[in-house]
Parts: sequence; structure tokens; C-alpha cells
Amino acid sequence: MKEIRDNARKMMAPFCKVCPICNGRACAGQVPGMGGLGSGSSFINNVQALARIQFNMRLIHDVTEPDTSVTVLGKRLALPVLAAPIGGVSFNMGGGLAEEEFIEAVIHGCKAKAIIGCSGDGVPDFIHQAGFAAIKSAAGHGIPFIKPWEDEELYRKIDAAQATGTDTIGMDIDAAGLITLRKMGRPVSPKPLAKLTEIIRRTGMKFILKGIMTPDEAELAVAAGADAIVVSNHGGRVLDHAPGSADVLIDIADRVRGRITILADGGIRTGGDVLKMLALGADAVMVGRPFSVAAVGGLQQGVELAIDTLMAELKQAMVLTGTRAATDVDRKILFSRNG
Repeated sequence: MKEIRDNARKMMAPFCKVCPICNGRACAGQVPGMGGLGSGSSFINNVQALARIQFNMRLIHDVTEPDTSVTVLGKRLALPVLAAPIGGVSFNMGGGLAEEEFIEAVIHGCKAKAIIGCSGDGVPDFIHQAGFAAIKSAAGHGIPFIKPWEDEELYRKIDAAQATGTDTIGMDIDAAGLITLRKMGRPVSPKPLAKLTEIIRRTGMKFILKGIMTPDEAELAVAAGADAIVVSNHGGRVLDHAPGSADVLIDIADRVRGRITILADGGIRTGGDVLKMLALGADAVMVGRPFSVAAVGGLQQGVELAIDTLMAELKQAMVLTGTRAATDVDRKILFSRNG
């Protein structure tokens, strides 16, 4: 991984410094790029929210080979991780790779390790076209995400996504404030409940709604007919001064868990972070920037090695907290001074 990260640092300069700790400080305000919007506080809050959470270490038990597998939206995953939808290599990651090379590495690397990769959307059109092509070449093993465009573009892309062979589609509604798209003359917008319900019904597919940060909007996602939500502030790239995902996840999970699949992203860097999110109420997580670095620095091999690393770290954290299965993570593994 060190060689992969060193190579990525050269290829992604100056858009990403591939810092030893990816916490959003060195790249604050670098949008386009890999940073967080404005002060970078929303990106930083994602990382800090997870860092504040501590584990209770327990070792008087018989857990030695924990089960990391989960089933999400009918898909069996070797570990509770999906690659988050990220695109725009040319203007966010230095352009050292073609968009096609990048997303093929992510989608096929995830398939090889029995998890799911997601593709991104944006401007120019080759971003979503490359993602759709990669998913199709992987026999539908991937989830295309489409931004909240106006009707004509939205439905055209939904139809194209269905042709990839996937049975699941996502909308990153948290992209509604992306300044890069507005500057390119292709604005995206929030969607009222009635419109969102219409969109979900029209797809006829499993539907993931990404960008839920409050319990009331989680309820609205259930009402709209979504199959899953992603608790996410879009990596801190759309709204400055938003809380970290881990800080809001517990209340959202307490409100809607059991009625909708709950995914979460934001600041997840290690297998320990994955376990923290599961303990807070997520069914699985999405990982973004670490997989981007792995793909740029090492293509599919880099992605596969990053997944292997997460798997090893997750197993270690599960053993050291007495967690037998990723499908049954007790909130009591998290330290609290109040017991």
C-alpha cells in the first residue's frame, strides 16, 4: 500500500497530497479537487466524528474468526463495504488516469473481492458513460449513481443505467449543491417528496437515496419508497459547516432502522471505522477517497489490496471487541463514560 500511495501522490498532485492521515486539512477549500468546500469543516467533521468514538476492548470470549459478511439489498458482500460513487478524474484527481481506467479498476476490483463498487455521474458525459460501461463489463456487478438532474437528463440516464444489467440504482441527492456542475451550466436541484416518489416508482429498480443527514429526511426517504439511504454530507463537498456523518447516524438509525437499509459514508479510513459505523446503526458503509487513491496509484490491484487491508483491520477490531458477526454489532462495544 505504501508503494501505491507513493505513486498516487505523484499522479494526483496538486489535486491531492495523499496525506498520511486523510483528514481534509491540507486540501480545505479545494473543490474541484479532493478537498472539502469552503473552510473544509464538513470534511474535517466527518473524520473527527469517527475519531472521537472509542472502543471497549474485550478479550474474555471465544471469538477468533469473526464473520464479516453481510447481505445488503439482496447482495451478499464479503465485508460490509461498498466503494462510494466518485468521478471526475481529470479535474478532481490530477488526470493521471483516464476516467475509464479509474472506474474499471474500482468496479472490477470490488467484484473480485466480493463487494460492490458504485459509479459516479457528472459533467462531461464521459464520467457516467465510463461508469455504465464498467458495470456492464462486470455483468451488472455495480451500482450506478445519478445526480438529481432535471427530468429529461435524469430519465435518459436512468434508462441507460438500467441497460448496464444492474438491479440497483442510486441518486446522490446530496450533489444538489455542487458548484462545479453549476459552473458548467448543468445545474442539479433538490427534489420534493412527490417528485422523488415519482422518480423511484418510475425506475422499477432497487433505489438508494444518498445524502440523508437528519431523522426527518430519513422518514421522508422511507415514505418515498427508497430501499436504502446513505447517511452522507457528500464528503464535505457541498455544504460548509455540516456535522460529521457519524454524529448524526445514531439518531437516524434509531428512527428508521428495520424499515430501510442504512448505509453511511464520510471519513471512513480503516476497518475500525467500519465497525464504529456498524455499531452506530449502519448496515454497511461506503468508502470514497481511500479507494480513489488506491485506484489511481495501483489500478485494480490497488483497489483489491485496499479491500484486503480493510478486511484485516475489521477482523482485528471485531476480535478485540468480542464481535462475532458484522450483522450483529452491539452498540456496547463503544466506550461511554455513562456506561
